[in-house]
Amino acid sequence: MSLHPIIKETTDRILERSQERRSKYMAHMRAAASEGPRRGHLTCGNQAHAYAAMGDQQHTLAETPAPNLGILTSYNDMLSAHQPFEGYPAILKEAALAVGATAQVAGGVPAMCDGVTQGQTGMELSLFSRDVIALAAGIGLSHNTFDAAAYLGVCDKIVPGLIIAAATFGYIPGIFVPAGPMQSGLPNDEKARVRNEFTEGKVDRAALMKAEMASYHSAGTCTFYGTANSNQMLMEFMGLHLPGASFVNPNTPLRDALTREAAARVLSITSLGNDFRPVCDVLDERAFVNGIVGLMATGGSTNLVLHLPAMARAAGVDLRLEDFDAISSVVPLMAKVYPNGLADVNHFHAAGGLPYMIGRLLDAGLLHEDVTTVYGSGLGDYANEPALDAGALIFRKGASESQNDKILRPANDPFQKSGGLKQLMGNLGHGMMKVSAVDPTNQIVEAPARVFHSQDEVKAAFKAGEFNSDLVIVVRFQGPKANGMPELHGLTPAMSVTMQRGHKIALVTDGRMSGASGKVPSCIHVSPEAAAGGPLSRIQDGDIIRVDATTGTLECLTEGALDRPIATPDLSHNGNGVGRELFDVFRQKVGTADTGAGVVV
Repeated sequence: MSLHPIIKETTDRILERSQERRSKYMAHMRAAASEGPRRGHLTCGNQAHAYAAMGDQQHTLAETPAPNLGILTSYNDMLSAHQPFEGYPAILKEAALAVGATAQVAGGVPAMCDGVTQGQTGMELSLFSRDVIALAAGIGLSHNTFDAAAYLGVCDKIVPGLIIAAATFGYIPGIFVPAGPMQSGLPNDEKARVRNEFTEGKVDRAALMKAEMASYHSAGTCTFYGTANSNQMLMEFMGLHLPGASFVNPNTPLRDALTREAAARVLSITSLGNDFRPVCDVLDERAFVNGIVGLMATGGSTNLVLHLPAMARAAGVDLRLEDFDAISSVVPLMAKVYPNGLADVNHFHAAGGLPYMIGRLLDAGLLHEDVTTVYGSGLGDYANEPALDAGALIFRKGASESQNDKILRPANDPFQKSGGLKQLMGNLGHGMMKVSAVDPTNQIVEAPARVFHSQDEVKAAFKAGEFNSDLVIVVRFQGPKANGMPELHGLTPAMSVTMQRGHKIALVTDGRMSGASGKVPSCIHVSPEAAAGGPLSRIQDGDIIRVDATTGTLECLTEGALDRPIATPDLSHNGNGVGRELFDVFRQKVGTADTGAGVVV
């Protein structure tokens, strides 16, 4: 089918807007690629240092044109999604050796868990960790001894940070190697029920802890459809994974086979062979449009509205909120995965998963098929799924029909006719709302404001019984300049309970919500942020706020409210404790939320 006119128009607009930046980027990439194998420019002394620990592979590195794979790993065993990466370097090295190549761990990057830091001071470093990851990966690759790279990352800021690095070193090929989700545990809706009951004081902390541990119970990615799993979807839609690799469970024969194939595949597309596919050719304007389509069709994480523009900038592409909004208007919501439904990503994968979705979206003309990918001849090959045949990895045609229409539906019979995110604009600035989980009856809220400067203040007001009518909770001074833009996931239980009690409620904030943002209408990432003098800094308790996701409206209706002086709270405490001292320069230099809140790009 021909490309949908809105997808084409949006792509053309991005191409035109990005022309100068993208041209400069590609000129740098082509010049670097023309220099030939990276280690050929090192002195004998440089090379001796690089190969000293490589044993009997020293000769291969020093005297043959065999490609050398650099491994960038985010392994740690505190983060369940990244614990499986412990054994990946050995698998990748063995696979490289099997095709006559070599592999080395180029470096490690930090990987923090937002689940651990939710509601804690450490969350104020979370968004900035994306830039640190990009910098750390850049240092690893700066040794200039690699012909390709394997990026091991899953969770919230790790994949975007690694993409920024991969784009910066876009003159060599790269492949992203996932770890997969943990097996299903306590159903997510049951976990949410226990959380709400704890918030209301109906169950004790022991019951809460039991539910949490039954939900997060083993190695692998958390099974709800938050930022980590949205990242994996993104890598598949953008052609940087092997087809169908995202949601294969850890420590299974198929997972190990995919890891081995990832090494063999990326080593087959270096400049030393006949099928050169550098990352710069994969990460073009069409790939980013495909990624946004995937985000909308799956009802993915709002965090990607921050990450995608930052990732794109690193590749010379200029994405804006209007692009997300335009694509969302024509891309149907085809999946219902918690918090948008009861199923988890394992159920989604079993129902047909990403190969099914990519195939159906291509059929509907909603994706660019003619893109460069690390595997196959275009995105059409990503409608295939991996399997083992007598122990050998094969890629076969994926499901053409949904195996469970309560989880996954075709593009012509979706759960909703438009995508999962909506841009809101008005005299309070502009922000985004994840609408895929919000009931249509709750997508319009017009009510008095209650203004807070922290989520702890919100929780205290709820416990004091102050949320007994319709209201719009405004939590400001939570943007990147103010305190690093932490997720405000701790607000969800109090707001959910208030809504369940029959009150209209909405959240408006210049901060972030969790990638698993749920049923409460939340206009987040509001820009300009309050710390930069944005309109939210002028709002007071009682001002009438209208949040309307159906028309994309974010307005203060109280006459004269925005003529007041801005509020100037003391934010000096944001710079001390749990490492925040080290990130003062980040808070000073960070960009605006609508451009990705980046420091290094």
